[in-house]
Amino acid sequence: MRRRIALLPLLAACLTAALGLSAQAAEDRPWNEIVAAGKGQTVYWNAWGGDERINAYIAWVGERVWDDYGIMVRHVKLADTADAVSRVLAERAGGKTDGGSIDLIWINGENFATMKENSLLYGPFTEALPNFQLVDFEDKPSTLVDFTVAADGLEAPWGMAKLNFIYDSARVAETPGSIPALLDWAKARPGRFTYPTPPDFIGTTFLKQVLTELAPDAAFLQQPVADDAQVEQVARPLWEFLDALHPHLWRGGKIFPASGPAQRQLLDDGEVDIALSFYPSEASSAIANALLPETARTFVLDRGTIGNTHFVAIPFNANATEGALVVANFLMGAEAQARKQNPDVWGDDTVLAMAKLDDAGRALFDNLPSGLATLAPEDLGPTLLEPHPSWMTRIEAEWQRRYAR
Repeated sequence: MRRRIALLPLLAACLTAALGLSAQAAEDRPWNEIVAAGKGQTVYWNAWGGDERINAYIAWVGERVWDDYGIMVRHVKLADTADAVSRVLAERAGGKTDGGSIDLIWINGENFATMKENSLLYGPFTEALPNFQLVDFEDKPSTLVDFTVAADGLEAPWGMAKLNFIYDSARVAETPGSIPALLDWAKARPGRFTYPTPPDFIGTTFLKQVLTELAPDAAFLQQPVADDAQVEQVARPLWEFLDALHPHLWRGGKIFPASGPAQRQLLDDGEVDIALSFYPSEASSAIANALLPETARTFVLDRGTIGNTHFVAIPFNANATEGALVVANFLMGAEAQARKQNPDVWGDDTVLAMAKLDDAGRALFDNLPSGLATLAPEDLGPTLLEPHPSWMTRIEAEWQRRYAR
């Protein structure tokens, strides 16, 4: 979902200045006209492909959209979302302002900030989608704000995420309640903890959690980076923590798992005792799919954990704009949202407000299994805000400089 962009913001800014690019006009066609125009189109959906459960869900979306609307969905599996952003930039640089190779992108964070800032997105379009009116804007404000950047109708919310920790209760009796307590836990159990290597989004989220909890003033993180001196001051506790933690990690902190699923496999294999997740239902989903033992459970930290919304967006030069709009709308429907939240399928929380659904829509959620390891909503604790994307661009680059082998 969120990946390091490196020089993309600078390159995009240069392109924008050179070509005099401006924002797209708002989508205002009647919905039935959009649906009719989408029939027969093929939507190339660029989305992270690192989890087979998510890939299977996207395949199901393709089947349903084909059956209902005659639209073909092709999942272009990404290892790094920034690759899709690079492709859109390259097409713009080559003068390809329509007929682009990407119709829909699973996106948030710094990738969205870069595309929005440089007019690489179609829209605003969300107000044209009927199911957008079902979204819970009141209790889930991150459906309108992406890592402190206003969505402004340029991306449609389709899932909620919140950092949590999965552990094997057969091996762990007490879990740490804070980042400093996690360091003490790791020192007492050398080799039993690790985290995915940034820029994997779960690994990066772990860095954000540490940064936010240990920062002298976390309010700085809600604003763009001012200068290098500010980064050095605010991030110093993060690097001190990691320097102390790494010698006690799995493989002595010399090697890190490549992704969340790879780390979860280490937990299943008994090589570590705690893994990280961004889906509160993931442990239950993994148990249901025989990916973790039935003794797996979930915990969060006492002061809260990082949470956000993930979205889909349409590039400015998409070839199948109408088809992409139909897919985005389907993803926000009760059927697709309830299936996605089912821990036996994926376990990704809904963006919808139950009060806005009809009886049939609410029934889809009422009948969902809760799962053995899923915490009740009231037990998930506070949700900490994502830092501004400019912080994580700097932090990821510095992590690579300090720790990448």
